[in-house]
Amino acid sequence: MVIESNIYGIKKKVNYTYEEAIEKITNALKEEGFGVLTEIDVQKTLKKKLDVDFTKYVILGACNPNLAHMALTDEIDIGLLLPCNIVVYENPGDKQVIVAAVDPAAMIRITGRSDLDEFATSVKEKLTRALEAI
Repeated sequence: MVIESNIYGIKKKVNYTYEEAIEKITNALKEEGFGVLTEIDVQKTLKKKLDVDFTKYVILGACNPNLAHMALTDEIDIGLLLPCNIVVYENPGDKQVIVAAVDPAAMIRITGRSDLDEFATSVKEKLTRALEAI
C-alpha cells in the first residue's frame, strides 16, 4: 500500500486487523529505535467520559531516546512537541485500518528554527520506514 501525506502527517492503509496493525507498527517503530511511551485508547476514553460510540482509534506516543536527547539538548522547550504521535484507527466508512504518523518537519516548522530541518527530516525518514515496513 502507498504512503500518503498531508500538511501534518503521513499515513498508510494496511491489510491487517486493528489489533494486528498496532502490534506491527509498534514492532516497526522498535526497529527504528522508537519505543511507545504512551497508548491512549480514544474509543474507550470517549465511551467512558462522554458515553459516545467512536471508531477503534489509538494514539501511540513514540519516542527515540537518542533523537529526543539531541533535540532537548539543543532546544529545551522542544519537549512540547514530543513524543511523536502515531495513530491507528478503523475508518468508519469502510472499516479499513489506517496507520498514520505526525510529520516531524511540520512540527519543527512551528519553532521557526530552520537549523532543525535536517533533524526533522531524519526523524521523518525513520517514521516513514516504519510505515513502509508494515
